[in-house]
Amino acid sequence: MTFAFHGLINKLISLALTLSIFFFLMLAPLGLKAQASKALMSGNYIDDTVSVAHSLKETIAIPRDKEGRTEAEGEAVQLITAYISRYRNRPQVNQSLSYTTMQTALNSMAGHYKTFSDRPLPDQLKERLNEELTKAEQLATKES
Repeated sequence: MTFAFHGLINKLISLALTLSIFFFLMLAPLGLKAQASKALMSGNYIDDTVSVAHSLKETIAIPRDKEGRTEAEGEAVQLITAYISRYRNRPQVNQSLSYTTMQTALNSMAGHYKTFSDRPLPDQLKERLNEELTKAEQLATKES
């Protein structure tokens, strides 16, 4: 009888440990993603639009041979992803002219960085992106 009781205790401890690890692995990433998203975006559409546009213009202005350009481009893609993820499903924002203009610029920039990660932005694309980002900034501040 003692042997059976000991076996049952071992199985219960094993089950409890397995369930604890399972829940930790399933729930831990959810909390990290929420915190990362909060860190990048304030939740204020106008402030975020202006901030993202300024940040991306700075990334665009980095010379081709400057050290750290690759890291800045990677950070730009993360910022683009956070911005689009935050505002894409908000009807009060995603139907505005400023958002569609911003989305066009962001899609072009992220598409280039993801497809041609080893090449800098072409001059024509830089000019177009700067124009679209400036226009999106102006539209967002007017819409407020």
